[in-house]
Amino acid sequence: MSPQPETLVTPDMYEHLDCWSSPEVSSAVAESDIRKWAIAVYWPETPPPLYWDQEYAKTTRYGGIVAPVDFNPFAWPVQRTSAQDNEQPPLGGTIGTRVMNGGSTEQYLIPMHPGDVITSSSALVDWNERQTRLGLTLFTISETRWTNQTGELVKIKSFTLIRY
Repeated sequence: MSPQPETLVTPDMYEHLDCWSSPEVSSAVAESDIRKWAIAVYWPETPPPLYWDQEYAKTTRYGGIVAPVDFNPFAWPVQRTSAQDNEQPPLGGTIGTRVMNGGSTEQYLIPMHPGDVITSSSALVDWNERQTRLGLTLFTISETRWTNQTGELVKIKSFTLIRY
């Protein structure tokens, strides 16, 4: 059995902490995209009129149609990254290369409206390391933030990765 490392935290992690990725910008949110998303999500039921009926939506606190909270303006990208762009080094059986999904949470802050342009950026925001029954274990927390064209925060997604 190989000796246990003192830490799984790498110098690269310190270098990239709170370094936000280049922004990805969506196309303008279209009313028809909102309607189609709502139909798909609520199928076979009729979606709430807030997502497709302009006259009804005008009477709400939003003053018009809004997207369901889980609407993704990046779902149909015009340009796609190749599989090579997303390649990760192989993970194996050595300490620190075994990985588990630690779960994710999403906070929805303000709704998206037709015409909104959403910007997405991600970063490593935190980690903690401790001994578990699996041995030395590193919990890394990454965050993706969506903002609209006026800089308002639309959504925050936190994702935990567990390495041991």
